[in-house]
Amino acid sequence: MSGKALQGVRVIDLTVWFQGPVCAQYLADFGADVIKVERPQGGDQARGVRSIKSLEIGDWNQYFLVINRNKQSMAIDLKKPEGQEILYRLVEKSDVFLTNLSPEMIAGWNLSYEKLSAINPKLVYATNTGYGRFSKVTKPSFDMTVQALTGIMARLGEPGEPPIYLGMGSGDAYGGIMSALGIALALYECRRTGKGQRLDASLYGAQLYLAAPQLQAYLAGNRDSALQHSRRQAANPLWNLYPTSGKWVYICERNEDSRFAALCRALGQPSALLAANFASATKRRDNHEALIAAIEAETLKHGHAELMAAFRTGGITASPINNFADVVRDQQAWQNRYFMKTFCEEVQREVDIRGLPVRLSKTPGEVHSLGPQLGQHTELLMMDLLGYEWEQIEALKAKGAIP
Repeated sequence: MSGKALQGVRVIDLTVWFQGPVCAQYLADFGADVIKVERPQGGDQARGVRSIKSLEIGDWNQYFLVINRNKQSMAIDLKKPEGQEILYRLVEKSDVFLTNLSPEMIAGWNLSYEKLSAINPKLVYATNTGYGRFSKVTKPSFDMTVQALTGIMARLGEPGEPPIYLGMGSGDAYGGIMSALGIALALYECRRTGKGQRLDASLYGAQLYLAAPQLQAYLAGNRDSALQHSRRQAANPLWNLYPTSGKWVYICERNEDSRFAALCRALGQPSALLAANFASATKRRDNHEALIAAIEAETLKHGHAELMAAFRTGGITASPINNFADVVRDQQAWQNRYFMKTFCEEVQREVDIRGLPVRLSKTPGEVHSLGPQLGQHTELLMMDLLGYEWEQIEALKAKGAIP
């Protein structure tokens, strides 16, 4: 078997919930040796998640086990000096320290950048803050609350209707990707110079980046880009959402005569669309509300499957608005390993999980295990990696530094 892209990189994962753990998951998927450090009493709070927004998630903890896959777990009480000493030993043998805990908590446990980089000057010290390192905001951050601050929610939905949460933990997931990218860059620089550095990928910064290009348009002076927009008022009716007698479909075509003619042919050359007030790009833009209504009247005459077949034949770029049931049946997603099957120890059967968003030809990622049990590897890592003797481990247990 070929090696992995991040083989030989060791990561200390002192994170909880989503953004931090999913960052470490990306690294672990591609071969990094990720050691998840958790509090002995309960561990990562996500271990207790059995529902998401009151929706049951099944008979196994998908929330925790999937985003903590391919990791080992050490349970250490970092409030105790003895626990901190264990982590210092781990820092000596690691390449990356990753945390999304509050700066106050990290400082209280003597795990500052200054402290850990003095132990290991090559260490990449990565934080996932809520609002950025250079911020006086210290309140807790969640995907929803930060998304509300960024202006993303304010421009989603129909005018006059409540703002819409983008959902899916999108900011957390995107923030995790940005953090993993930053770590990869810092590791590359360390390989070049032999020096580690500090980096931060905040939830706020990631979601501001996610808001592009609308946010960039606003920065350039287009104040309209910050507002909610009705699909019935789209300036280009050929780039819009339309209902059918089944699913909705999204059409994405340029407002050009040739593309409008192709759309008309796909819809059967209805007379309503051949009217003179739609005969040019300028007229279609000036009469966009009437054209949207005319296209909608035609799409409603068809089921989505029939309409999509006509669009494919006519070379129209469009997609049906799928639900999750449709997506998990999509063979393209399985063939590209965006979905995978793996064995789950918790329920002793094979389960379906989300897979790998990136495919490397020579060093592909893999999922070899779901999330570990709390402290599952504590003793093994202390002996084999950190060089503790069994008598020392027993003494640390007696002091409550490890369970």
